[in-house]
Amino acid sequence: MKIPPPRFLIFYNGEKEQPDVQVLKLSELFSLPEDHPALELEAVMLNINKGHNRKLMEACRSLRDYAEYTDRVRRYAKEMELRKAVERAVAECIEEGILTVFLKKNRAEVVHVSIYEYDAEKHMRQEKEESWEEGHRTGLEEGHRTGLAEGRKEILLEQIKKKMEKGLTPEAMADVLEEDEETIRNLIEGMKRDKL
Repeated sequence: MKIPPPRFLIFYNGEKEQPDVQVLKLSELFSLPEDHPALELEAVMLNINKGHNRKLMEACRSLRDYAEYTDRVRRYAKEMELRKAVERAVAECIEEGILTVFLKKNRAEVVHVSIYEYDAEKHMRQEKEESWEEGHRTGLEEGHRTGLAEGRKEILLEQIKKKMEKGLTPEAMADVLEEDEETIRNLIEGMKRDKL
């Protein structure tokens, strides 16, 4: 039995700038590049944002209308609360004959889904940004703390050597250096091991 060759299409309407047409390959995501991958999948990504793929938009009014609706929601959401932006875009589109039948029939669902999708997209972007910032901040704090600890340890070792030359006991050193006695004893033991 023969089957028709599959074709994979992706309709892109995200906010990141993309070309009108782009071929995406699964192998580009492999951790190790291969000249001839055992498994390959190619998908054609078509940018369906307003102002892209004019011929496609002229040939398919539903896509053109959807691009117009999405563009309005995004523009209005920059100026007002999201629910109001979606409701305004829906009302204008119905009034201007854009997706009229669909929007009239499914208005409540469209508003709900549009708000959810827009919030989810925004939420994922914010999560990525916050995760990166948190990781960066943690790394800086850890490096700073470790650097201080190492620097503090070196200073403390120098001070202990001087106090040992004067014949002070670990207890007296801890008192003079304002450190706990166990830390002083551990550092002294470490210095002795290093000499061996």
